[in-house]
Amino acid sequence: MVARLVIAAPSSGAGKTTVATGLMAAFAGRGLAVSPHKVGPDYIDPGYHALATGRPGRNLDAYMCGTGLIAPLFEHGARGCDLAVVEGVMGLYDGAADQGELASTAQVSKLLKAPVVLVVDASSQSRSVAALVHGFASWDPEVRIGGVILNKVATDRHEHLLREALGESGVPVLGVLRRAPAVATPSRHLGLVPVAERQAAALAAVAAQAEQVRRGCDLDALMALARSAPPLHAEPWVAEVGERRSAGGGSVPALPRTPAGGTPTAPRNGGPRTPVVAVAGGAAFTFSYAEHAELLTAAGAEVVTFDPLRDEALPEGTSGLVIGGGFPEMYGEQLSANKPLRKAVAALAASGAPIAAECAGLLYLARSLDGTPMCGVLDADARMSERLTLGYRDAVAVSDSVLAPAGARMRGHEFHRTVIEPGAGAAAAWGLRQPERRVEGFVQGGVHASYVHTHWAGSPEAAARFVEHCG
Repeated sequence: MVARLVIAAPSSGAGKTTVATGLMAAFAGRGLAVSPHKVGPDYIDPGYHALATGRPGRNLDAYMCGTGLIAPLFEHGARGCDLAVVEGVMGLYDGAADQGELASTAQVSKLLKAPVVLVVDASSQSRSVAALVHGFASWDPEVRIGGVILNKVATDRHEHLLREALGESGVPVLGVLRRAPAVATPSRHLGLVPVAERQAAALAAVAAQAEQVRRGCDLDALMALARSAPPLHAEPWVAEVGERRSAGGGSVPALPRTPAGGTPTAPRNGGPRTPVVAVAGGAAFTFSYAEHAELLTAAGAEVVTFDPLRDEALPEGTSGLVIGGGFPEMYGEQLSANKPLRKAVAALAASGAPIAAECAGLLYLARSLDGTPMCGVLDADARMSERLTLGYRDAVAVSDSVLAPAGARMRGHEFHRTVIEPGAGAAAAWGLRQPERRVEGFVQGGVHASYVHTHWAGSPEAAARFVEHCG
């Protein structure tokens, strides 16, 4: 059984990421194996969690993966660990719009049978903190709030007033943190700046967060609370996609294509050749879920990461390409300047090889981004916008593609401040049911490009289908 805590807050901006990351680093500094998790679809916070623990940050998203997978995915990530720290999303009881508690931190805490530590921004209150904590602790009797960490406390006098107010609440104060500029992490249009873009500064910030938590929190009491969580009785999730079939077999027809990207990896022990799936990484493409690579590997692929900012060629033997989310708008000139790689990507697409592109990947495949040439795979142009597009999406495949047959349903998430024109190709990727009905994305040969981020743990058949089309 893994000891576990959920770090939540009454609202965004209270300091969840700072506290959760600091706790992860502080406990790891004690020699514990700490498993980091994040509620919801966020890609950036898990990067800081990984820096704090030395383990992959993993997401627990009840909307995209389903409630039944939350405990198994948790057990998979936490296997062999002494402690798991789960950072919440938004306010404790906030979840998917118009879906009740679905995908909220509260729901995930119940699915994990995990005690909650409430991080409260105390900067503008004293006695009122007791009413706030009482309300959150009593709202849902199935959510166990085991303690409070008071953040942004100004002075010793302020701390005294807060502790006095909470004295009769029945919820213990497990930490008091002063304002500390050193622990701050810079933000921009889509949230925190990813670790990959500020490695040295991020390391220093995480170290400062750990020191702040060590000084201000009762780590022994927090560990005791974590150990009070009951057994989960859930089998760990396993990256299984079924037995790999030959191209053209069964219900997954192969797309016509010619060889591209070199020679596939040599057969292992005389078996079928192993297709190489290249996955974009580096500072421009930081958004990915660890389970995607695990599912591709389980489907029979060799996953190789490359950096479009630096590498002038795709990995040797590339027969499939995955380009996830990130910030190409911050690196447009550098991406454009890498003409050899842009040509290689265009040639791979022209060959009919499978390419799965989400959000940033969609922009990279476009003709241009803010007037700067991109790969030109899609007859579309992208630009930055003032409008934030954000929210969960209930999607139905409009066209047969390397990820899904027409009519297949998947759940995903959009998060961007860009627009692409046109918004959909002659063969669209998805039909979206919410918040308004529309089609979006492009299916073109072996290319599936869309703004919608998906989590393949909830639809493992997507990984199997993708690798199948690698030939």
